[in-house]
Amino acid sequence: VQLQAYGGGLVQAGDSLRLSCVVSGSTFGVDAVGWFRQAPRNQRKFVAGISWSGVLTTYSDSAEGRFTISRDNAKNTVYLQMNSLKPEDTAVYSCAAVTDWRWVKVSSKYNAWGQGTQVTVSS
Repeated sequence: VQLQAYGGGLVQAGDSLRLSCVVSGSTFGVDAVGWFRQAPRNQRKFVAGISWSGVLTTYSDSAEGRFTISRDNAKNTVYLQMNSLKPEDTAVYSCAAVTDWRWVKVSSKYNAWGQGTQVTVSS
């Protein structure tokens, strides 16, 4: 399976941005797709996850209520709609695939990663 994330950019605080993650190749065994972010000098952190069926979603505390993860089955694309962005949301955002929903928040359990896309939120 291959993943490609795009949609990042430079926005102002309070703005919205939608990231896309295109999933291609063999998706056999994929149980969920997650979004993670990594700010400079920080560890990679979980942001949001969605089951491959699209039925289950989960968010980090910082994303809950502001971000929405969704999936377009026809396009094999997972979206991350980010609203009310804050400067502390600035990071490189990456999407990844995991084979077991139980590990959706654990980056070390993911076996396929897309390249990151930079999100910069100015104050």
